[in-house]
This record gives sequence, C-alpha cells and structure tokens, in this order.
Amino acid sequence: MLYYIFRFLEQYNIPGAHLWSYISFRSLLALILSLIISAWFGEYFIKWMKRRNISETARDPSIDPFGVEKKGVPTMGGIIIIVSILVPVLLLGRMRNTYLLLMIGTTIWLGFLGFMDDYIKIFKKNKEGLKGLYKIIGQVSIGFIVGLTLWLSPDAVVRENVSEPQQQNKEIVVKHKPEAVKSLQTTIPFIKNHTLNYSNVMSFLGEYKVAAGWILFVIMTILVVTAVSNGANLNDGMDGMCAGNSAIIGVALLILCYISSHIVYAAYFDIMYIPGSQELVVFLSAFIGAMIGFLWYNAFPAQIFMGDTGSLTIGGIIGVCAIIVHKELMLIVLCGIFFVESLSVIIQTQWFKIQKRKGKRVRVFRATPIHDTFRKLDSQLDPTSTYILKGWPHRPFHESKITIRFWITTIILAALTIITLKIR
Repeated sequence: MLYYIFRFLEQYNIPGAHLWSYISFRSLLALILSLIISAWFGEYFIKWMKRRNISETARDPSIDPFGVEKKGVPTMGGIIIIVSILVPVLLLGRMRNTYLLLMIGTTIWLGFLGFMDDYIKIFKKNKEGLKGLYKIIGQVSIGFIVGLTLWLSPDAVVRENVSEPQQQNKEIVVKHKPEAVKSLQTTIPFIKNHTLNYSNVMSFLGEYKVAAGWILFVIMTILVVTAVSNGANLNDGMDGMCAGNSAIIGVALLILCYISSHIVYAAYFDIMYIPGSQELVVFLSAFIGAMIGFLWYNAFPAQIFMGDTGSLTIGGIIGVCAIIVHKELMLIVLCGIFFVESLSVIIQTQWFKIQKRKGKRVRVFRATPIHDTFRKLDSQLDPTSTYILKGWPHRPFHESKITIRFWITTIILAALTIITLKIR
C-alpha cells in the first residue's frame, strides 16, 4: 500500500519518495517493522492469553531429565508470527505481484489450518487436535493451488540461462535469453549442468511430455509443501528450536531469491533469472524479522509456544518460496534438520510395526522426533521394548544446548546450500 502511495508522490518530486523503488530499502524496513510488531504485539498477546488461561497441556517434569516443568505457558504464538509477517508485507509490498500474493495466501491458509488444530486441542480438550486426514487435505490443497497458479499464470515466467563459449579466451560466459518463458527447469545441487527439466523426466510420453512435465511439477509442489510443513511441525518440540532454525533457513532463501531476481547475479551464479521474484525478498525479510522477534519470547524458558498455528505456516512458507524460485530440490540440504526429524519418525513407527507383526517390540531410537532422543534418560525408556540405538547418546542434554546445536547444524546446511551454487 505505502509502495504505491510513495511511487505516486515521486512524480511530484517529494523528497525521499524515490527510496520506495529500491528493494533493499523496503526489505530492511520490512525486517525492522516485523521485529517491532512481534515484540510489541507479542507482549500484549501473551498477557491476553494468560488472563484467559489459554495454555498448552502442562508437560510432566518427570519426563525431562532436568525436571523442567512447563505449566501455564500460552500457545497459538503463531498468530504473533503471522501478524508480524502480513502487516509489513501489506504495507511495503507490491500487491500486484503474483508471487507475493501466493505467499500471502499460503500464510493465511496454513495459519488457519494450524489455528484449527490448536483450537481443537485447547478448547475441545482433544489432544489429537485436527484429524491428520484434514491436515493433509489442507496442505495438499494449498500445494495444488500454488502449483496450478505457477503453471497457468502468465506472470510466472523465467529467463533461462545459456552458456556461450568465447573464441578469444575460451571462457564460458553465461547470458540469459531475451524472452521470458514458462519453464519447467529446477536447480539441482552439486551437479555441473545443474538443472533438471521436468518435461525431460517425462520424455517417454513423446509429444505429451510438456503437459506431463507440468503435472509432475504440480505433484512435486504438493509433496514439497506437505513435507516441509510437517517437518517444521515435528521440529517444534523445544523452546526456540523451530523459530531459530526457520530464521536461518529464511536468510538462505532470501539470498537465493535476491540472486534469482537480479539479472547480473543470476548470470554470475549461472541460474535462472526470475522477473518479479524480488518481492519475495520483502516477504522473507518480514519472515526473518518475525522469527527473531518471536524468539524474544520463545527462547528458553519459553513464555509462549508457537503451536501448529506457527509451525505449519512456517513450513509452508519455506516450501512455496523455494518452489517459486525453482530451488525446491535444494531444500533437501537447506531443510536437512526438518528432513531428519521427519525421517526419524517414519523409521521409528514403521520399524516398530514391522517387528510387532513378528511378536517383538523393537524401536530404533530412544525417542522421536530425533531431538527428543538427546534428552531421554535410560530410566524413561519402555522396559518392554528393545532399542537398537539404546546407548546413543551416552548422556542426556539440556534442551537449550540441543536447540543451539541444531541451530549451528542449520547454519552449516544453509551455508552449504549457498555454496552449492558454485560447487558443481
């Protein structure tokens, strides 16, 4: 909104109005504004929730090796995150941008889905919350809408990069095609010719390979949004864990979006130039600010939990943003923590089911998601079960140490993700 007002005033030579044309100015302003909103609104929201005794079920201190009791801590903190993202974006973003509208829609839809889950847990006293089937339907539907929009929208185009060898010095110069086109290409990490075209995957269908490629792209979008959203949800198990990891991931995505939106940098890193993706930089700046501001209250000991309202939204934002800039395959590295959390749950449940059919009770990990393994005591293990990795780790850790070590791991993965643009 403010963007259009000041661009209008620019024609009357109003001092400072031209600043709003700079993506760096609007992005930094979005970061600062989201921080202020999350800090200010967060304090009032926590007090309001406490007055109404709206809190998560108290954790039994006996399950924590350090006897940490969390009683009366409000939840639904994701509302703080969502408000802190949307207000700066609505004020500072270009609302005619298709990519920005997709990000706003994803935030609102998954925020509503997570809110319903938290609402059922708290007010309906149902520990299971929203049925898993309904969650999956909600995640699949937003993935389908995003994928279909990127397929059909005339604004969702890219300028593909081409390498031209120079005869004089035999160097390879990367340029971009002059015309913007619909593209099914995506970036693959650690590969020299680091692009994959979904239509080539479906080349066995002959003349129908392009249409089949777009169908595959939509399916991939659904899988990415669902997987990352659930991964973030599983990672939200310790104070500051998910918020800190997501802020780091947000910084890496911001860099990727900025490079993709800048034709010179896109050529330097030999990736696709995506016109219009600079608005994602504004959105991600607000996202990062909201995460850091939320950590003010969510760091150990937490004054509020984000709940599914926050975690489902965060994962969806990350997944959709990566899809838009054609970097979804790089999420395997960037969101490695989310991936391992999900994988640990899948391995634990499936292996237990397989062994149970044989009349045995065998578990792989001491607890899942994997972060719970690091704080589990031997005395807390099920005496009727056998644990394959019972001796790992050798001793439990305080959750604040586990959280910070997970942050450090995510920083390494984020740096590695950026480095993959040059390692081929």
